[in-house]
Amino acid sequence: MYRLFVLLLFFFGNVLAQDSSDIKRILSFQDQLNREFAAEETSPLTPKDLKEFQSLDFFKIDTSFCVRAKFVRTPYETPFIMKTTNGSEPLYVKYGEAHFVLQEKAWVLHIYQNQGLTTQLEYENYLFLPFTDQTNGETSYGGGRFIDLKIPSGDQILIDFNTAYNPYCAYNDRYSCPIPPEENNVNIKIMAGVKKYTKHPENE
Repeated sequence: MYRLFVLLLFFFGNVLAQDSSDIKRILSFQDQLNREFAAEETSPLTPKDLKEFQSLDFFKIDTSFCVRAKFVRTPYETPFIMKTTNGSEPLYVKYGEAHFVLQEKAWVLHIYQNQGLTTQLEYENYLFLPFTDQTNGETSYGGGRFIDLKIPSGDQILIDFNTAYNPYCAYNDRYSCPIPPEENNVNIKIMAGVKKYTKHPENE
């Protein structure tokens, strides 16, 4: 009985430690994003909205949306043009797949690599995960959201929906943004990450 108690204590201690680590990482993400939006040189906001900006609106942090997915590399994929909001033609390639279970359902999301960024040193390990879900148009941006990833060293990759953010075109019409491919629809409510942005009335 005592041994079982010790094992349970060890297990829940590890779970709490992991949750604490995830929360710190998510809070750091939120802080960094708010800093970028508040700075004139990096903000996608219009001048009017920038003057009013205090913080982005985030869903409550939920570590159940921190998913350790199986990463499956998909080499020899043919590059393709991903659709965008204004008709520009960025070239992407499907780099791999994330296989995971969320809310008792199995999902497979495609992970992409922007071919135009691969020549830039700071983006050599950058991967891109655009997705849609049932919150789009209600509590989150109607056009879907994005998650930034890095090329994993093994066959596991962290998909943290708490770090899902809106494309820049959600804030300013002068931007062109990729439209998430249909295969990356998660047909549940992903109540994590950045919420829908309400523009300043004069900018509607």
